[in-house]
Amino acid sequence: MPRMRLVPPVYFLIALALQLLLDSVLPGAELLGGRWRWLGLLLLVPAVLLAAPAARVLVRRGTTLHPFGRPSQLVIDGPYRYTRNPVYLALACILLGVAICLGSLAAFLVVPLFAWAISIAFIRREERALAEAFGQAYAEYCRSVPRWL
Repeated sequence: MPRMRLVPPVYFLIALALQLLLDSVLPGAELLGGRWRWLGLLLLVPAVLLAAPAARVLVRRGTTLHPFGRPSQLVIDGPYRYTRNPVYLALACILLGVAICLGSLAAFLVVPLFAWAISIAFIRREERALAEAFGQAYAEYCRSVPRWL
């Protein structure tokens, strides 16, 4: 029987649920007051505007969007000019926007936890696959473009 693997959107949904749960269970430490919380919505728009083109570039180039797939092209244009992981960055920004909307410290703590989990579960493996597939070209890309920002 094949081993079932969780994919990044599942990690994102778990992190989002954890934010909402922690905010309701540990509402005590408020970082932002009510009138500032709407600023979190402003972060959601650029996050979506980052994720959609990043996914579209991969599809247009005919390479995989699946984290366990085999890359067929090294994509370094579009959002990939600024960050090596624009989709993961967008998901983290959405979580940050939600944390701002909620305003509680507990919700903010989930964001670095999500980034760490994604790095361990996906980014490291993806980087190894890209290095294996594209060698020096990928090494040069890594030197010029940050993993996150």
